[in-house]
Amino acid sequence: MYRSKTCGELRLSDTGSVVTLAGWVQRSRKMGGMTFVDLRDRYGITQLVFNETLDKELCDRANKLGREFCIQAVGTVSERESKNKNIATGDIEIIVSGLNVLSESITPPFTIEDNTDGGDDIRMKYRYLDLRRTPVRRNLELRHRMTILIRNFLDSHQFIEVETPILIGSTPEGARDFVVPSRMNPGQFYALPQSPQTLKQLLMVSGFDRYFQIAKCFRDEDLRADRQPEFTQIDCEMSFVEQDDVINLFEDMARHLFKEVLDVELPARLQQMTWHEAMRRFGSDKPDLRFGMEFVELMDVLKGTGTFPVFDSAEYIGGICVPGCAGYTRKQLDQLTDFVKRPQVGAKGLVYVKFNEDGTVKSSIDKFYAPEVWQQLKAKMGANDGDLVLILSGDKANKTRTQLCTLRLEMGDRLGLRSKDKFECLWIVDFPLFEWSDEEQRLMATHHPFTMPNPDDIPLLDEHPEQVRAKAYDFVCNGIEVGGGSLRIHDGKLQEKMFRILGFTPERAMAQFGFLINAFKYGAPPHAGLAFGLDRFVSIFAGLDSIRDCIAFPKNNSGRDVMLDAPGELDPKQLDELQLRIDICQE
Repeated sequence: MYRSKTCGELRLSDTGSVVTLAGWVQRSRKMGGMTFVDLRDRYGITQLVFNETLDKELCDRANKLGREFCIQAVGTVSERESKNKNIATGDIEIIVSGLNVLSESITPPFTIEDNTDGGDDIRMKYRYLDLRRTPVRRNLELRHRMTILIRNFLDSHQFIEVETPILIGSTPEGARDFVVPSRMNPGQFYALPQSPQTLKQLLMVSGFDRYFQIAKCFRDEDLRADRQPEFTQIDCEMSFVEQDDVINLFEDMARHLFKEVLDVELPARLQQMTWHEAMRRFGSDKPDLRFGMEFVELMDVLKGTGTFPVFDSAEYIGGICVPGCAGYTRKQLDQLTDFVKRPQVGAKGLVYVKFNEDGTVKSSIDKFYAPEVWQQLKAKMGANDGDLVLILSGDKANKTRTQLCTLRLEMGDRLGLRSKDKFECLWIVDFPLFEWSDEEQRLMATHHPFTMPNPDDIPLLDEHPEQVRAKAYDFVCNGIEVGGGSLRIHDGKLQEKMFRILGFTPERAMAQFGFLINAFKYGAPPHAGLAFGLDRFVSIFAGLDSIRDCIAFPKNNSGRDVMLDAPGELDPKQLDELQLRIDICQE
């Protein structure tokens, strides 16, 4: 056999045993007549010892081993004189009597260490080497453990795992689809699923009652740290349930994961916050509750009470109170101003007010307001001496709130208030059913066209659809939307009205969703569902800034797999078989 033990399991109790190990050379070092080799496998590291006085030829061979050589070693377990408390096997070493080089290695492009010298691009190109590193491997092991826990939890609650197809029809009502040409049907295309949404609803019509799937999903959208063109969802659907039934069950699942994986106790009942409240208090539908700095609206204090024209013409004026930061220098305040003026934020400027420790007040707009206004502002903000108030204004309330949210998160980062060891979870509910699209110049479904309107708001659908709330809910942790779902429309007439508001003609609705419309004619049960982003969930538990490091083979920020060099061009023969012609316009 290639090995009798792994490189992570030997202890002092194994002293005297003859073992066979196999793995990769982490490093080697020669000290006098002794050569020491750290041998690594998935399970850990064990020190091998080659003694020149015992076997000079064997020691000479060991001296020729390079980093990442794949080797097999036979030897006797011995107690180490100089123990290493940093590794589990640090009390023992192997006195080697036999060595077999299984495969040589050229010099790796970066060091296979916890703290590697490789940058993101080079590590992604040689991802198979990066996966040998302990931190990356542990992320994948964490992902595996969480997946097993999720499967077992859902199985214990009568869910059945069903695989849905990867090649489906295109549904343009969401993010952009990845499309796949069909050789057997020239000029026609499959789409890769953005989610199994309609298919899991069909399973409810089929009477499956409770479905789940660890589902691969695909979206052709611009990338950032928490997005990949292909990602994994914990996709679920349930029949004969109300909103609270779904929330309670999946809150229990989250509580189970936090306890089992991190030994963190979530509260017995998580907070629920409406979308409107979240936007008013934090400027985000995924608020980070690990720290304060809630928004305070200042229209009554600052609009029309001075001579500052920017505030007098604003639709919204809001501020945050940053405790203990009145001592910020002009340079620091200029940096914050530059930060909010960046195109990614889009604010035109930043107003500050310092409530100094000595009771004096200093502001960037001192000359426009009387001293008593600053005292009103101090009371409204709940500020104390030593605090700094930062204020943004604008002609669109929610846009300005979003900018203020970005500033709030930046201050949270600068002050170290967003610890990855602290977890604040909540549900956001009562989303708007529709949102206006400037690009499409029409109302779009905030989630998808099958989301149930709040029954109390159904009378508003005809005249004021923009005021209708959705029976939808998002699970948010530390300012990250981890999952979301909704009650589904199961009444055919209500679904027809929904399509009509979204601008679908009956013919277009039937062309795109006829299979679902027809299925609902056969007794569709009330149903609801939810999907968690597995990649995001794992990244939170692992304390990562990007989901890439908990995915085995991720894409880069341009959507490329630099290891496989994909996407790439097709052979002309393949294009001919697909009856496709590629025309690239160059200006």
